[in-house]
Amino acid sequence: MFNKILLATDGSDHSFRAIDQAVKMVEPYKEHVHIDLIYAVDGETSKEDVLNYGDSHTATAKRKEKFLETVDTVKEKGVSSEIIILHGEPAEVLTDYANEHDYDCVVIGSRGRNKLQTLILGSVSHKLVKYIQKPVIVVK
Repeated sequence: MFNKILLATDGSDHSFRAIDQAVKMVEPYKEHVHIDLIYAVDGETSKEDVLNYGDSHTATAKRKEKFLETVDTVKEKGVSSEIIILHGEPAEVLTDYANEHDYDCVVIGSRGRNKLQTLILGSVSHKLVKYIQKPVIVVK
């Protein structure tokens, strides 16, 4: 039974599928589950957000607003959750965070890139499966 889940999210359709799957997975015992929705902001996105919103505090508030709907959706299904924003290269910060905290499993959505795209661009989900020392569920 998974009670504490790290769910990597970025607001994309892929992460919404992962959220739906995680909530379905814990449905029978959802009142005992907490999901941390983790959003990893890379350097480029962080700089763009600060430029768009004027300062880092406003940028952080706007990022959290972006995910309030996601948090509300999870809570409506009866699962406790919160959003946590990390800064840095997504695969690295997610791996470090997951390995440093006491999660039962990690859930992430997959973009479904082809072999060439994965070879050239890399894959966050592949890196998480390889380096996180907990069960990792990849939702296609």
